[in-house]
Amino acid sequence: MTAAAQRRHQPLDALIEGVLAGERASLARAITLVESRREDHRTQARKLLEAVLPHAGKAHRIGVTGVPGVGKSTFLEAFGTMLTGQGHKVAVLAVDPSSRRTGGSILGDKTRMVALATDPNAFVRPSPSAGTLGGVARASRETILLCEAAGYDIVFVETVGVGQSETLVADMVDLFLVLMLPGAGDELQGIKKGILELADLLVVNKADGDRQRLARQAARDLSAALRILQPDVGAWTPRVLTCSSTDRTGLEKVWDAIGDHRQALEADGSFAKKRARQQVNWMWAQLEDRLLHLLKEAPTVAQALPTIEAEVQAGTRPPTVAAEDLLTLFLNK
Repeated sequence: MTAAAQRRHQPLDALIEGVLAGERASLARAITLVESRREDHRTQARKLLEAVLPHAGKAHRIGVTGVPGVGKSTFLEAFGTMLTGQGHKVAVLAVDPSSRRTGGSILGDKTRMVALATDPNAFVRPSPSAGTLGGVARASRETILLCEAAGYDIVFVETVGVGQSETLVADMVDLFLVLMLPGAGDELQGIKKGILELADLLVVNKADGDRQRLARQAARDLSAALRILQPDVGAWTPRVLTCSSTDRTGLEKVWDAIGDHRQALEADGSFAKKRARQQVNWMWAQLEDRLLHLLKEAPTVAQALPTIEAEVQAGTRPPTVAAEDLLTLFLNK
Protein backbone atom coordinates (compact mmCIF):
# COMPACT_ATOMS: atom_id res chain seq x y z
CA MET A 1 0.00 0.00 0.00
CA THR A 2 1.35 3.42 -0.96
CA ALA A 3 1.93 6.20 1.59
CA ALA A 4 -1.00 8.15 0.16
CA ALA A 5 -3.28 5.11 0.39
CA GLN A 6 -2.23 4.48 4.00
CA ARG A 7 -3.09 8.06 4.96
CA ARG A 8 -6.67 7.57 3.75
CA HIS A 9 -7.13 5.16 6.66
CA GLN A 10 -5.15 7.14 9.24
CA PRO A 11 -6.23 9.90 11.62
CA LEU A 12 -6.01 13.68 11.40
CA ASP A 13 -2.25 13.88 11.93
CA ALA A 14 -1.70 11.84 8.78
CA LEU A 15 -4.07 14.09 6.85
CA ILE A 16 -2.14 17.17 7.98
CA GLU A 17 1.10 15.48 6.98
CA GLY A 18 -0.35 14.70 3.54
CA VAL A 19 -1.47 18.29 2.97
CA LEU A 20 1.92 19.69 3.95
CA ALA A 21 3.56 17.13 1.65
CA GLY A 22 1.53 18.54 -1.24
CA GLU A 23 -0.51 15.40 -1.88
CA ARG A 24 -3.54 16.35 -3.96
CA ALA A 25 -5.65 13.51 -2.57
CA SER A 26 -4.98 14.67 0.99
CA LEU A 27 -5.69 18.27 0.01
CA ALA A 28 -9.03 17.27 -1.52
CA ARG A 29 -10.03 15.37 1.63
CA ALA A 30 -8.96 18.29 3.82
CA ILE A 31 -11.14 20.69 1.82
CA THR A 32 -14.09 18.31 2.11
CA LEU A 33 -13.52 18.28 5.86
CA VAL A 34 -13.58 22.08 6.24
CA GLU A 35 -16.66 22.31 4.01
CA SER A 36 -18.59 19.90 6.21
CA ARG A 37 -21.13 21.15 8.74
CA ARG A 38 -20.99 18.04 10.93
CA GLU A 39 -19.99 18.88 14.48
CA ASP A 40 -17.30 16.19 14.69
CA HIS A 41 -15.88 17.42 11.38
CA ARG A 42 -15.88 21.01 12.67
CA THR A 43 -13.65 19.98 15.57
CA GLN A 44 -11.25 18.20 13.25
CA ALA A 45 -11.28 21.09 10.77
CA ARG A 46 -10.32 23.53 13.51
CA LYS A 47 -7.30 21.41 14.48
CA LEU A 48 -6.38 21.02 10.82
CA LEU A 49 -6.46 24.77 10.13
CA GLU A 50 -4.47 25.59 13.27
CA ALA A 51 -1.80 23.08 12.17
CA VAL A 52 -1.43 24.37 8.60
CA LEU A 53 -1.73 28.11 9.31
CA PRO A 54 2.05 28.64 9.88
CA HIS A 55 2.66 27.18 6.42
CA ALA A 56 0.13 29.39 4.60
CA GLY A 57 -0.01 33.00 3.48
CA LYS A 58 2.73 33.20 0.85
CA ALA A 59 0.68 32.76 -2.35
CA HIS A 60 -0.72 35.28 -4.80
CA ARG A 61 -4.47 35.26 -4.12
CA ILE A 62 -6.36 36.33 -7.24
CA GLY A 63 -10.11 36.70 -7.68
CA VAL A 64 -11.44 36.28 -11.22
CA THR A 65 -14.92 37.34 -12.26
CA GLY A 66 -16.78 38.47 -15.35
CA VAL A 67 -20.10 38.35 -17.11
CA PRO A 68 -21.37 34.95 -18.33
CA GLY A 69 -19.74 34.03 -21.64
CA VAL A 70 -16.62 36.10 -21.09
CA GLY A 71 -14.50 32.94 -20.95
CA LYS A 72 -13.40 32.69 -17.32
CA SER A 73 -12.66 28.97 -17.46
CA THR A 74 -10.87 29.27 -20.82
CA PHE A 75 -8.81 32.15 -19.46
CA LEU A 76 -7.86 30.23 -16.32
CA GLU A 77 -6.97 27.15 -18.37
CA ALA A 78 -4.62 29.13 -20.61
CA PHE A 79 -3.24 31.35 -17.86
CA GLY A 80 -2.82 28.50 -15.39
CA THR A 81 -0.98 26.20 -17.80
CA MET A 82 1.31 29.10 -18.74
CA LEU A 83 2.16 29.59 -15.07
CA THR A 84 2.74 25.90 -14.33
CA GLY A 85 5.01 25.85 -17.38
CA GLN A 86 7.06 28.54 -15.65
CA GLY A 87 7.44 26.38 -12.54
CA HIS A 88 4.56 27.71 -10.45
CA LYS A 89 2.04 25.57 -8.59
CA VAL A 90 -1.47 26.79 -9.37
CA ALA A 91 -4.73 26.15 -7.52
CA VAL A 92 -8.11 27.11 -8.99
CA LEU A 93 -11.10 27.26 -6.67
CA ALA A 94 -13.91 27.30 -9.18
CA VAL A 95 -17.17 28.05 -7.43
CA ASP A 96 -20.22 26.54 -9.16
CA PRO A 97 -23.76 27.89 -8.88
CA SER A 98 -25.96 25.85 -6.56
CA SER A 99 -29.59 25.21 -7.21
CA ARG A 100 -31.86 27.15 -4.89
CA ARG A 101 -34.33 24.26 -5.07
CA THR A 102 -32.10 21.26 -4.50
CA GLY A 103 -28.79 22.69 -3.32
CA GLY A 104 -27.09 20.74 -6.12
CA SER A 105 -24.53 22.22 -8.49
CA ILE A 106 -23.13 21.52 -11.93
CA LEU A 107 -19.49 21.19 -10.82
CA GLY A 108 -18.36 21.24 -14.42
CA ASP A 109 -15.14 23.25 -14.22
CA LYS A 110 -12.92 20.17 -14.35
CA THR A 111 -14.46 19.29 -17.69
CA ARG A 112 -13.91 22.86 -18.94
CA MET A 113 -10.28 22.94 -17.73
CA VAL A 114 -9.11 19.50 -18.78
CA ALA A 115 -5.41 20.31 -19.27
CA LEU A 116 -5.14 22.21 -16.00
CA ALA A 117 -7.09 19.61 -14.02
CA THR A 118 -4.64 16.90 -15.12
CA ASP A 119 -1.52 19.04 -14.71
CA PRO A 120 0.59 17.63 -11.82
CA ASN A 121 1.44 21.18 -10.74
CA ALA A 122 -2.19 22.34 -10.64
CA PHE A 123 -5.19 21.66 -8.47
CA VAL A 124 -8.73 22.43 -9.65
CA ARG A 125 -11.44 22.30 -7.03
CA PRO A 126 -15.04 22.98 -8.01
CA SER A 127 -17.14 23.78 -4.95
CA PRO A 128 -20.86 24.52 -4.75
CA SER A 129 -21.71 28.10 -3.78
CA ALA A 130 -24.79 26.85 -1.90
CA GLY A 131 -26.55 30.13 -2.57
CA THR A 132 -23.82 32.22 -0.95
CA LEU A 133 -23.76 35.84 -2.07
CA GLY A 134 -21.19 36.51 -4.75
CA GLY A 135 -21.00 32.84 -5.67
CA VAL A 136 -18.37 32.18 -3.03
CA ALA A 137 -18.36 28.85 -1.27
CA ARG A 138 -18.74 29.08 2.50
CA ALA A 139 -15.29 27.61 3.14
CA SER A 140 -13.41 29.42 0.34
CA ARG A 141 -11.09 31.23 2.76
CA GLU A 142 -10.16 28.00 4.54
CA THR A 143 -9.60 26.33 1.19
CA ILE A 144 -7.18 29.08 0.20
CA LEU A 145 -5.13 28.43 3.35
CA LEU A 146 -5.06 24.69 2.70
CA CYS A 147 -3.88 25.20 -0.89
CA GLU A 148 -1.12 27.52 0.28
CA ALA A 149 -0.03 25.04 2.96
CA ALA A 150 0.12 22.36 0.24
CA GLY A 151 2.65 24.45 -1.66
CA TYR A 152 0.52 26.26 -4.24
CA ASP A 153 1.99 29.71 -4.76
CA ILE A 154 -0.85 31.05 -6.96
CA VAL A 155 -4.47 30.61 -5.91
CA PHE A 156 -7.34 31.72 -8.15
CA VAL A 157 -10.91 32.09 -6.92
CA GLU A 158 -13.24 31.96 -9.92
CA THR A 159 -16.71 33.25 -9.14
CA VAL A 160 -20.04 32.41 -10.74
CA GLY A 161 -20.11 35.78 -12.49
CA VAL A 162 -20.84 39.44 -12.00
CA GLY A 163 -24.03 39.39 -10.00
CA GLN A 164 -24.79 39.49 -6.31
CA SER A 165 -21.85 40.64 -4.22
CA GLU A 166 -18.33 40.46 -5.64
CA THR A 167 -17.27 42.45 -2.57
CA LEU A 168 -16.99 39.10 -0.80
CA VAL A 169 -14.52 37.89 -3.39
CA ALA A 170 -12.42 41.05 -3.29
CA ASP A 171 -12.24 40.75 0.49
CA MET A 172 -10.46 37.40 0.41
CA VAL A 173 -7.92 37.98 -2.38
CA ASP A 174 -4.94 40.25 -3.01
CA LEU A 175 -5.95 41.23 -6.54
CA PHE A 176 -9.42 41.38 -8.07
CA LEU A 177 -9.37 40.72 -11.82
CA VAL A 178 -12.44 41.44 -13.94
CA LEU A 179 -12.68 39.88 -17.40
CA MET A 180 -14.53 41.88 -20.06
CA LEU A 181 -15.69 41.21 -23.62
CA PRO A 182 -14.62 43.07 -26.77
CA GLY A 183 -17.15 45.59 -28.00
CA ALA A 184 -18.10 46.43 -24.42
CA GLY A 185 -19.31 49.95 -25.17
CA ASP A 186 -22.94 49.02 -24.63
CA GLU A 187 -21.99 46.74 -21.77
CA LEU A 188 -20.44 49.67 -19.92
CA GLN A 189 -23.90 51.16 -19.58
CA GLY A 190 -25.14 48.12 -17.68
CA ILE A 191 -22.14 46.90 -15.70
CA LYS A 192 -22.37 47.51 -12.00
CA LYS A 193 -20.42 50.56 -10.91
CA GLY A 194 -19.31 48.67 -7.81
CA ILE A 195 -17.52 46.02 -9.87
CA LEU A 196 -15.34 48.62 -11.59
CA GLU A 197 -14.64 50.28 -8.26
CA LEU A 198 -13.39 46.97 -6.88
CA ALA A 199 -11.26 46.04 -9.90
CA ASP A 200 -7.47 46.07 -9.57
CA LEU A 201 -7.07 44.78 -13.10
CA LEU A 202 -9.48 44.75 -16.04
CA VAL A 203 -8.70 42.33 -18.87
CA VAL A 204 -10.57 42.40 -22.18
CA ASN A 205 -10.61 38.75 -23.22
CA LYS A 206 -11.16 37.27 -26.72
CA ALA A 207 -8.96 39.96 -28.31
CA ASP A 208 -8.26 37.90 -31.41
CA GLY A 209 -9.10 37.90 -35.12
CA ASP A 210 -11.68 40.48 -36.13
CA ARG A 211 -12.30 41.35 -32.47
CA GLN A 212 -8.89 42.94 -31.85
CA ARG A 213 -10.07 46.40 -32.86
CA LEU A 214 -13.17 46.06 -30.69
CA ALA A 215 -11.02 44.88 -27.78
CA ARG A 216 -8.71 47.91 -28.05
CA GLN A 217 -11.72 50.24 -28.12
CA ALA A 218 -13.23 48.48 -25.11
CA ALA A 219 -9.93 48.89 -23.26
CA ARG A 220 -9.93 52.63 -23.97
CA ASP A 221 -13.54 52.96 -22.78
CA LEU A 222 -12.79 51.03 -19.60
CA SER A 223 -9.67 53.09 -18.90
CA ALA A 224 -11.75 56.26 -19.13
CA ALA A 225 -14.38 54.80 -16.80
CA LEU A 226 -11.75 53.81 -14.25
CA ARG A 227 -10.29 57.33 -14.19
CA ILE A 228 -13.71 58.61 -13.17
CA LEU A 229 -14.58 55.86 -10.68
CA GLN A 230 -11.17 55.46 -9.01
CA PRO A 231 -9.59 58.93 -8.79
CA ASP A 232 -7.94 58.22 -5.41
CA VAL A 233 -6.06 55.01 -6.03
CA GLY A 234 -3.26 55.07 -3.46
CA ALA A 235 -0.33 52.77 -4.18
CA TRP A 236 -1.83 51.16 -7.26
CA THR A 237 -3.50 52.52 -10.36
CA PRO A 238 -5.83 49.90 -11.89
CA ARG A 239 -4.81 48.84 -15.38
CA VAL A 240 -6.73 47.70 -18.43
CA LEU A 241 -5.17 45.04 -20.66
CA THR A 242 -6.24 42.86 -23.56
CA CYS A 243 -5.59 39.18 -24.14
CA SER A 244 -6.72 36.16 -26.10
CA SER A 245 -7.14 32.95 -24.14
CA THR A 246 -7.48 30.90 -27.33
CA ASP A 247 -4.42 32.39 -29.06
CA ARG A 248 -2.64 32.69 -25.69
CA THR A 249 -1.50 36.23 -26.38
CA GLY A 250 -1.27 38.98 -23.81
CA LEU A 251 -1.14 36.55 -20.88
CA GLU A 252 2.45 37.43 -19.95
CA LYS A 253 1.45 41.09 -19.63
CA VAL A 254 -1.40 40.11 -17.31
CA TRP A 255 1.05 38.18 -15.11
CA ASP A 256 3.50 41.09 -15.12
CA ALA A 257 0.71 43.42 -13.99
CA ILE A 258 -0.18 41.06 -11.13
CA GLY A 259 3.44 41.12 -10.01
CA ASP A 260 3.60 44.90 -10.28
CA HIS A 261 0.44 45.17 -8.17
CA ARG A 262 1.88 43.09 -5.35
CA GLN A 263 5.19 44.92 -5.47
CA ALA A 264 3.44 48.30 -5.27
CA LEU A 265 1.31 47.27 -2.29
CA GLU A 266 4.24 45.69 -0.44
CA ALA A 267 6.38 48.77 -1.00
CA ASP A 268 4.06 51.10 0.93
CA GLY A 269 2.94 48.55 3.53
CA SER A 270 -0.66 48.32 2.31
CA PHE A 271 -0.35 44.64 1.36
CA ALA A 272 0.17 43.53 4.97
CA LYS A 273 -2.58 45.86 6.17
CA LYS A 274 -4.99 44.46 3.59
CA ARG A 275 -4.26 40.87 4.63
CA ALA A 276 -4.68 41.79 8.31
CA ARG A 277 -8.03 43.48 7.64
CA GLN A 278 -9.21 40.46 5.68
CA GLN A 279 -8.35 38.20 8.61
CA VAL A 280 -10.63 40.20 10.92
CA ASN A 281 -13.42 40.25 8.31
CA TRP A 282 -12.99 36.50 7.96
CA MET A 283 -13.48 36.09 11.72
CA TRP A 284 -16.77 38.00 11.60
CA ALA A 285 -17.96 36.10 8.53
CA GLN A 286 -17.29 32.81 10.31
CA LEU A 287 -19.09 34.03 13.41
CA GLU A 288 -22.17 35.08 11.42
CA ASP A 289 -22.24 31.75 9.58
CA ARG A 290 -21.86 29.79 12.79
CA LEU A 291 -24.53 31.74 14.67
CA LEU A 292 -27.02 31.36 11.81
CA HIS A 293 -26.36 27.63 11.71
CA LEU A 294 -26.83 27.30 15.48
CA LEU A 295 -30.04 29.32 15.30
CA LYS A 296 -31.54 27.10 12.61
CA GLU A 297 -30.50 23.95 14.45
CA ALA A 298 -31.90 25.03 17.84
CA PRO A 299 -34.83 22.69 18.70
CA THR A 300 -37.21 25.51 19.65
CA VAL A 301 -36.48 27.36 16.41
CA ALA A 302 -36.62 24.24 14.24
CA GLN A 303 -40.04 23.36 15.70
CA ALA A 304 -41.55 26.80 15.15
CA LEU A 305 -39.83 27.63 11.84
CA PRO A 306 -42.29 25.92 9.42
CA THR A 307 -45.27 27.74 10.97
CA ILE A 308 -43.50 31.10 11.07
CA GLU A 309 -42.28 30.78 7.48
CA ALA A 310 -45.80 29.85 6.33
CA GLU A 311 -47.25 32.90 8.10
CA VAL A 312 -44.64 35.17 6.53
CA GLN A 313 -45.42 33.74 3.09
CA ALA A 314 -49.14 34.22 3.70
CA GLY A 315 -48.62 37.81 4.80
CA THR A 316 -50.08 37.26 8.27
CA ARG A 317 -46.83 37.87 10.14
CA PRO A 318 -44.43 40.70 9.16
CA PRO A 319 -40.87 39.50 8.36
CA THR A 320 -39.43 41.89 10.96
CA VAL A 321 -41.68 40.46 13.67
CA ALA A 322 -40.89 36.92 12.53
CA ALA A 323 -37.16 37.57 12.78
CA GLU A 324 -37.54 38.93 16.30
CA ASP A 325 -39.72 35.97 17.30
CA LEU A 326 -37.12 33.48 16.02
CA LEU A 327 -34.35 35.29 17.84
CA THR A 328 -36.37 35.25 21.06
CA LEU A 329 -36.96 31.50 20.70
CA PHE A 330 -33.23 30.97 20.12
CA LEU A 331 -32.10 33.06 23.10
CA ASN A 332 -34.64 31.42 25.42
CA LYS A 333 -33.94 27.88 24.25
